[in-house]
Amino acid sequence: MEGYTFSTDVRVRFADTDAQGIAHNASYLVWFEVARVEYLRAYAGGYQALRDLGIEALVLESFCRYVVPARFDDELRLHARCVDLRGARFRYEYAIVRADGVLMAEGFTAHACVDAVTFKPTRVPGWLADAIGSAESSSAPEASST
Repeated sequence: MEGYTFSTDVRVRFADTDAQGIAHNASYLVWFEVARVEYLRAYAGGYQALRDLGIEALVLESFCRYVVPARFDDELRLHARCVDLRGARFRYEYAIVRADGVLMAEGFTAHACVDAVTFKPTRVPGWLADAIGSAESSSAPEASST
């Protein structure tokens, strides 16, 4: 999907759905997290690298616009990009697309880095800002983790 630097695939599990076989609205936020964690693994050594430095990246806000319901066993591609990195804050944007190209949902999560002990805001580490900057400025086709 144009404008997104990363994608990874998931299949809608039965556990993700309600009695009608439609993905529960909360599943989309879980899929956002899957995309975010895999993005960090691909470009910045993983979320654990932040935690090893005593830094947590808290979710401050999340938003999802549901377009078409995902159903049990749908194959989905989760697209992600990291934008608006300033000081301690950054934002991920997402698009969830079914294997046939239909946009299922889109949204964002806003984050802040904090000290893991004090929970006081702390600047995004330089190495992470550099990795994100490099990933987002890349003109290469989007990375994919399947």
